[in-house]
Order: sequence, then C-alpha cells, then structure tokens
Amino acid sequence: MNLTPKQLATLGLLTGWLLTASLSGCQTTVGGQTLPSADYLKDDIQYFPAGPEFLLPNAVRAHQEYKAAQLGDDAEPYNPNP
Repeated sequence: MNLTPKQLATLGLLTGWLLTASLSGCQTTVGGQTLPSADYLKDDIQYFPAGPEFLLPNAVRAHQEYKAAQLGDDAEPYNPNP
C-alpha cells in the first residue's frame, strides 16, 4: 500500500482530528457549573439559604385588617405606604 505525501497528510490530519475529538469529552451544566472543568473543585459555590415557608404574610395581614375594619372593629386598614 503506497500512499502519496498528500494522502499521508490527509490521513494524519484526520487521525489527529479524531484523536482530539475523542479525548476532549463532552461538557454539561450541573448546578450552575460547566463540567468537566479544570477548576471545578476550586469554584466558589453560590449558596442561597432557605427563605420563609409562607411567602405572603403581608397579604394575609392586610386581608385580616381589612376584614376587621369592615366589621367595625377599631383596626385601621393596612397601608403598605404609610
């Protein structure tokens, strides 16, 4: 099997491209990090602490104060901008 220099160069480039593609691997995003990464162990992790379970305490208080004001109690209606 005699290969010309042009065929050898093409074969070498194709082999190099396939070798590079097979060794590079795939990247994915996990938890906001791009993996695999060379410095994923040194990356600072963003931590978001858990917030309150009930997210509408002001709305409930406003409704309760509004009901109390409608029933004639001495409570003032809720004003978010005093």
